[in-house]
Amino acid sequence: MLDLDHIMDADTPENDLEEVVMGLIINSGQARSLAYTALKQAKQGDFAGAKATMEQSRVALSEAHRVQTQLIESDEGEGKMKVSLVLVHAQDHLMTSMLARELVAELIELHEKVQ
Repeated sequence: MLDLDHIMDADTPENDLEEVVMGLIINSGQARSLAYTALKQAKQGDFAGAKATMEQSRVALSEAHRVQTQLIESDEGEGKMKVSLVLVHAQDHLMTSMLARELVAELIELHEKVQ
C-alpha cells in the first residue's frame, strides 16, 4: 500500500499518484457496480442478499472516500497536487458512485415496501 501521507513529497514518483488515483476509480466503480447488483437482487425479491451487497458497496465506497480525503488533506488547500484529467475522472467516478448508492438504497426500500 502506498504511503498517502507522503504522496506529495518532491521525490515521490508521479506514477505513485497515478496508482492512487486509479485505486480511487476502481473502488468507486466497484461500489457503483455492487449497488446495481443489489438493486437487481431486490427486484428479484432477495432483500437479504441486496442488504449484504449494499454493505459490500459501502465498504468499497468508504475506501475510495478515505483515499480522496487523504489526497485533499495532503494538498492542504494550497494547490500542491498536480490536477490531471485522470484525477478529475476519479473525482467524477466517486461522486456518481455516491449518488448511485443513495438512489439505489431508496429504490431497494421501495421494492421492499411494494412486496
